[in-house]
Amino acid sequence: MTALADAVARSFSADEPERPAQSPLRALGRRRLSGVALLGQSVATTAPAASMVLLPVIMLTHGALLPGLVTIVVATSVVTLIAYCVAQFTRRLSAAGGLYTFVSHGAGPRAALTCGVGMLVKYLGSASLTMYHGSQTALALAAQLGITLRGWQIGAVYLGIAVLVGAVLVRGVRFAAIAILAVEVCSLVFITCLMLFSGPAVAITPTAPNVPAVLAIAMSALFALAGFESATFFAPETRRPLVTVTRTVLLTPVLCGALFIFASWAAWSGHAGAVVNAYLHGTASGSSLLVVILLDAGLTCSWLGSSMASSNAASRLVYSMSVEGVLPRVFSRVGTRLRTPHVALVVIIAIVATAGAGFVVLDGVPAAAKTVMRTALALAYILVAVGAVLFLGRIRELSTADRFAGWIGSGVLAAVLVCLTVSDASDGVLVAPATVLAVVLVGAAWYRYLRGAHPRTLTAIGVFDSPESADVLPGAGVFAVNARGAMALVGADRGTP
Repeated sequence: MTALADAVARSFSADEPERPAQSPLRALGRRRLSGVALLGQSVATTAPAASMVLLPVIMLTHGALLPGLVTIVVATSVVTLIAYCVAQFTRRLSAAGGLYTFVSHGAGPRAALTCGVGMLVKYLGSASLTMYHGSQTALALAAQLGITLRGWQIGAVYLGIAVLVGAVLVRGVRFAAIAILAVEVCSLVFITCLMLFSGPAVAITPTAPNVPAVLAIAMSALFALAGFESATFFAPETRRPLVTVTRTVLLTPVLCGALFIFASWAAWSGHAGAVVNAYLHGTASGSSLLVVILLDAGLTCSWLGSSMASSNAASRLVYSMSVEGVLPRVFSRVGTRLRTPHVALVVIIAIVATAGAGFVVLDGVPAAAKTVMRTALALAYILVAVGAVLFLGRIRELSTADRFAGWIGSGVLAAVLVCLTVSDASDGVLVAPATVLAVVLVGAAWYRYLRGAHPRTLTAIGVFDSPESADVLPGAGVFAVNARGAMALVGADRGTP
């Protein structure tokens, strides 16, 4: 008799637990998201079409073409190492908390809360920034079409975009992911073709920026590549999550990095001039009105797709924290039909829209705000890389490649933060170290509060999608009450030989 036949035979006489085991994340709707939709969510978070325009702009305005190309190649390699570290978790855990949950299993709840703070700063900041840029580009597109908006009309545009983004996200994860992927692919195709087939363009006169060219390009490239990890927040909703999410996490930085390297090559070889000048100067650069309109439309879609993807990922992080009790339970409410954390989404969209409106009042995104987002992101990546090494060491599965990826990836990011601190300090600015200190202190204060007021919550941090009774044959597993007081699969019943 085969092992499978034996298991089936025993299932008819096996006793079931008094109450069924259920995944703590089952409310989101398990196993609904396809690999293509997940890739769309992950890629869109990086806003690749918009980044393919902005990175050449940064290279040209800094007058660093070949150094910029090399820097973007190195940045892609570093982010790929971080992705490799994240993949060590995704092969073993399916969690809506993403990096926050992974760090909890590697470095403990205090580090997890610090990572969670960094991720919230990154995703809320990124969603706000991209919504602002997307709305501004939409206004520029309207102006190219002869529609001039002023005063309250601009506010109406921002409100309409925020409502549209929220409606798409509440509609459901599959609908949002496919919509994001469709608009991003169209944008990428247009910008790539424009770089390949455009003629000579007006040269850009390099400026004399305060930040060293290589450092500015490195920080921009790292932030542009950030977002590959957004796939991890949707693991419980994905079919075959341990396989699909891992593939997406590893593929996204390679795919987006290749696009950014191509864009930097176009800047170095002179092919990006038409795109850059159409973006900066419109028809005044000699570009045709059709090219400018199509470019603005593509960038609008890319920015707003990224805003949707970032807000979507943030909602899953907030939902996971709410399920654990780290955040108020109200954020764990999920729609019964669409299976989206609508309360978390509404609050997040409100924050993002408010921050975007603030950027309008300030007439742009302050450099300090960008530094805060990038520093918080780098800190979270450092924590997950170190957490991966500690996690694999604890379960005795740490290899030389794991050590290399974890220590080199985290070391390079730490070195970038040090360089940024030294560079800013020469101008009397200490935003980067202040951000690191603030994120660490908030994480520590959060941990201290929970330990005093809700100590049981600390044992619940790190919740992931666990097998349910319906996922295993009766008698094929052993169920018991876990640390959260819930019934869970704790082992396998091998039976008698």
